Amino acid sequence: MLAKIWKKLLLFVLIIACLFNIINKLVHKSSMKQEVEASAEYIEQQQKANEQK
Repeated sequence: MLAKIWKKLLLFVLIIACLFNIINKLVHKSSMKQEVEASAEYIEQQQKANEQK
């Protein structure tokens, strides 16, 4: 009996967390251009760091 209650409670918490994550991503949505620029900058920094070693 207690296991069923915990299962339902944790499933509810998981659903709420997923909904919160989706809504948060929609609200703070950044453009594809910004994502690509940030990724390129990160890769350049990593390459420079590896060259200095």
